[in-house]
Amino acid sequence: MRIGIKIGLSSGPETTVENLVNTAQQVEAKGFDSVWMPNIFGLDAISTLGVIGYGTRKVELGTAVTPTYPRHPVAMAQQALTTQAASSGRLVLGIGLSHKLVVEDMFGLSYDKPATHMEEYVQVLQALLTGEQVSHQGEEFRVNAGFKIEGASKPPVIVAALGPRMLKIAGRLAEGTITWMTGAQTLASHIVPTITAAASDAGKAPPRIIAGLPVVLTDKPDEVREKIAEQLVIYGQLPSYKAMLEKEGASTPADIALVGNEAELRRQIQSLRDAGVTDLNSAVMSFEDGQFERTVDFLATELTTAAGK
Repeated sequence: MRIGIKIGLSSGPETTVENLVNTAQQVEAKGFDSVWMPNIFGLDAISTLGVIGYGTRKVELGTAVTPTYPRHPVAMAQQALTTQAASSGRLVLGIGLSHKLVVEDMFGLSYDKPATHMEEYVQVLQALLTGEQVSHQGEEFRVNAGFKIEGASKPPVIVAALGPRMLKIAGRLAEGTITWMTGAQTLASHIVPTITAAASDAGKAPPRIIAGLPVVLTDKPDEVREKIAEQLVIYGQLPSYKAMLEKEGASTPADIALVGNEAELRRQIQSLRDAGVTDLNSAVMSFEDGQFERTVDFLATELTTAAGK
């Protein structure tokens, strides 16, 4: 199991392109496999990763995730291939639907058929990323376009998926899935088998399963979980994440966070490995001075074990 670090979690004054490049360089220097960047209401993730690609040499660069609704697949493909060229082929393009609240109330778009939207979106996107001339006449998209960007290989596409239909789309059409707010038991019983079966039925290689979870090294787990519950309360209210928490038997996002001392964190990380997770996207949180650095340093010591070496 590979281990990566999520960057750009906040949108405050400290979240500048320069600071994120520096953070990614530090993550790379410690030997982590990847950095993952969300695309919410701050910096654009794909563009920022293109800049980070110039400041790093080997660390994988992933979006976690870029919403599809506000970005036409032609625009998504063009931007992704540009970043792929800038980073010498290290981009992993994570895409997702976002949420009805965001798509309808903020973007003013229809969220009537999200799975149909994603299925057609991935079909068009994958073809464009390979340099094909696309002629697609569907329910959601009508596209006649194609282009090629020199020096850009096709990046893998990872689809954020939690429900059965979305997982089947991800397994059949993409290279894997990336989750958030999904615990080890639900990953093992629902996410991994559903997407793996879909990929197998489509004659594809086993998919990547990238699990994003909060991580905190601490000797005060109860206190830290209370703080996580306060900070991440919104994720327990959004329908898709709430459904995954209920499957896990969890009341709040804090219940599935990776929290504890070194031995406890090792046990929780092992449970993800046993569930079939291929990548841990570590959203390191900090509630006291030095906690972020200590947690990252601990995760760095786990890289050899996580890689199965």
